[in-house]
Amino acid sequence: MRKPTLFIASFTALALTLGGCASSLTGDSYSRDEARSVQTVRMGTIESLRPVKIEGTKTPIGAGAGAVVGGVAGSGVGGGRGSAVAAVIGAVAGGLLGAAAEEGITRTQGVEITVREDDGTMRAYVQEVEENQVFRVGERVRVMSVNGTSRVSH
Repeated sequence: MRKPTLFIASFTALALTLGGCASSLTGDSYSRDEARSVQTVRMGTIESLRPVKIEGTKTPIGAGAGAVVGGVAGSGVGGGRGSAVAAVIGAVAGGLLGAAAEEGITRTQGVEITVREDDGTMRAYVQEVEENQVFRVGERVRVMSVNGTSRVSH
C-alpha cells in the first residue's frame, strides 16, 4: 500500500514541477527585465500569417523529476538485487519520459506574422496565439521591440 502512495505523490510533484516551467510567449506578456524599459515602436501592415508550433522547454527538471518517479516505481519491483536493477531501469525510463512530458506539456500553438513595415522592410515575427487577439492579412499593426524581443499587437 505504501508504494502506490509514494508513486502517486511523486507523479503529482512531477506534474506540478512541469506546470511551473511554462512561460508565456504571447504578445502581451513581459519579463520583469522588460517592464518599464523604453521600447521602439514601428508601424506596419500584415502581409501574411502562418500557424506554427513553438516547441516546449527542455530543462533538466523534467528528466530529473521523471528519473526520481521512475526510480521509486522501479524499486518496488522484485526484491534484493532485482529491486536495484529495476530502480535503475525505472530511473532511466522515467528520465526519458519526464523530458518528453516536459517538452510536450510546454509546447504551444504559435503564429508567424509577416509585416511590411512603413519603411518598406519586411520582417517575420513569431509569437504564441492568444484567444483575444486575432490578426488578419492587410491589418495595420504595431511592432514593439525591447532588449532584442519584439511583439506584434493591434
